Amino acid sequence: MRWFLALTAAVAVERIAELAWSRAHERRMSRRGGSVVAEPWYGVMVALHTGTLVAAPIEAWLRGAAAPPAARAIGLAGLAAATALRIWTLRTLGDSWSTRVTHFAGGGRRVVTSGPYRYIRHPNYLAVILELASLPLAGGAWLTALGASALNALVLSRRIPLEERELVADATWRAFMLPRPRLVPRLARA
Repeated sequence: MRWFLALTAAVAVERIAELAWSRAHERRMSRRGGSVVAEPWYGVMVALHTGTLVAAPIEAWLRGAAAPPAARAIGLAGLAAATALRIWTLRTLGDSWSTRVTHFAGGGRRVVTSGPYRYIRHPNYLAVILELASLPLAGGAWLTALGASALNALVLSRRIPLEERELVADATWRAFMLPRPRLVPRLARA
């Protein structure tokens, strides 16, 4: 149980650092003409991520038994994949990454077409999907994994269209990204 609590705490510390990084990027984007878009579901998204980090160790503790080895292995492998994809995505985006959707009225948006964006439109959301399922599963908190995944699906069903309404205003983004799938890369090109 201690290892899972430590892992969850490490993920929480990473998220707090990402929020500080996001706010710094929002200020930079503001200087390039960007403004944060009002998002009705942003608070739900924050609560979901926070709640998962709290609920997973509580559920694991209440269960009182370690996760089955296969579930732990799948959870840890999924979390490692999510973390690697998140790092690749954030490094690729640089100071264009933020937890908030940003509107650019007259240019100023930097369209990223390299890294994981060569394959899908929203690699960070794919990383989040993997993480919200995998982290709880690694600790045997399968109810948290299911609940977080279901709520995340609802949040992303609202957030991705909102974000894409802003992005599609950019001709470069439209030309490069619209032909790509949102979340699941194509295995072979036709």
